[in-house]
Formats: sequence, structure tokens, C-alpha cells
Amino acid sequence: MARIPEAELERLKRETDLVALVRAGGVELRRHGRDWLGLCPFHEDREPSLVITPSKGLWHCLGACDAGGSVIDWVMRREGVSVRHAVERLLAAEGREVEAALDLDPEASDAELLGAVASFYHATLKRSPEAVEYLRTRGLDSVELTRRFGLGLSNRTLGYRLPKKALKAGERIRGRLQELGVLRKSGHEHLAGSLVVPVCDESGAVVQLYGRKLRDDLRKGTPLHLYLPGPRRGIWNGQALAEHTELIVCESLIDAMTFWSAGYRNVTAAYGTNGFTA
Repeated sequence: MARIPEAELERLKRETDLVALVRAGGVELRRHGRDWLGLCPFHEDREPSLVITPSKGLWHCLGACDAGGSVIDWVMRREGVSVRHAVERLLAAEGREVEAALDLDPEASDAELLGAVASFYHATLKRSPEAVEYLRTRGLDSVELTRRFGLGLSNRTLGYRLPKKALKAGERIRGRLQELGVLRKSGHEHLAGSLVVPVCDESGAVVQLYGRKLRDDLRKGTPLHLYLPGPRRGIWNGQALAEHTELIVCESLIDAMTFWSAGYRNVTAAYGTNGFTA
């Protein structure tokens, strides 16, 4: 799920049965005029201080914690999750399809983890009108190109698909992704806001990821082109080396993909102007 539309947030606040949700969490409620009262679960409450106002879709604690808000705030507070996760749980309760958690094995090899991340980014791109439009403006809106080379999008949602950092599994897998450079120490995605192109080794395993920012109107000094930190490994479109005796070698992957889309399949790319590796 990318950015949550404001209309969807308002719909959930308006249509979700707040009283039923609170009761489902084990809070006993009794009618008090147009409101409902109950013991607040967020502090030691001996006299009912939790007020539910269905007509407004709001709840408020009149006691020690002074918490309150909408149905989304209730789920966030009750279950200790982010806005995005709260929305996903409410959508799931409606029977709506939501994105599944990304099940990564912290004991997997580097190539397996990078391959799984590349697959996640590939699925993300296919759901993003912004990314598809960027490819169109670059003349790269070919379904065959996107599928053949697993083009993807890093849009800051990877972290939401991982187990929470507070959990042991979440800490371990995030640590592995930081070692690979997919995540920075801050927890943010290294290639955030970028079209992502996997680069593979001779066996077809993903060993590097290239990112090109979708937007050019970024803060001054923000690099538009990024690779994962560490040694440059792999070669894009390595199949061309086995099938052709002449090669077109481009400086950038975007240029190489442009040639490929125009029918020149004997093309590859270096890692920039000084990018020839062993």
C-alpha cells in the first residue's frame, strides 16, 4: 500500500462500527444517552471514563490518560501499531484484500534476500501509476522490459511489510538488510523514491540494485542515481554476452534499457563513466 488516500481514511472513520470494535477488544460498554461508557483499557480505571460517541465516530477518555480520537486512533493505541497497519487491520476486518507481510529469512543468503527484495519492488511498481508514468516518459513502458529485467519501485513501504523492529525476527531481518545496504542505519530505504533495476551475476542471482529517482525536483545535492553500497558486482543483461559477438556498452542502465527497448538486444551497461570492473 502506498500513500493512504484521505478519502479512504475518512470512509473508515465514518463506516466502521466503533462500539462493536471496542467491545470486540474486551471492553464492556453501557448506554449513556447518545454515548456509550466503559472502563478505559489504557490506564487503571475504576470508574467508567471511556466515552464512545457513535454519531461522531469518536472516543475519548475523561480519566488519567486523556486519550482519544477516531477508530484508527483506537486500533493504533490498542494494538501498538502505525497508522498504516491500523488501516490495514480495519480493511482486513471488512474482508478487503491487503498486502501480506514480507516473509524474509534472516538466515538466507545475500543473493536470496536481494532477490526477495527485488521481487517486492517489482510487485510494488506494477501497482504504482507514478512509476508507470515515469517509464512512459522515458520511453521504457514496455511490459516485456519490465518483466524480463524485474524493474521495480522503492516507495518507502518495504519497512511496513517487515516484522516490527521490537520483535526479535524484525530486528534480525532489518539488520541483514542494513548489512546489504537495502536499509540505512536510520531504517529508511536506501533507494527510496527510485525506479529499481536488479543486476545479476552469471547464475542469474541478484547481486546489486540500481536506483534512479523518479523525480528531478529534489533537494539540492540529492543524488539521482544510486547503487547499493559496497563493491559493484554483476552485469545487466548478461545474456547478451553469450548470444552476441558485438556489444553496445552504455554508461547508464537507463541508456542501455533504451537501446534494448528499441530492439538492440546486444546491449549492456557499465557502472558509470569510470565503472568498468574486473
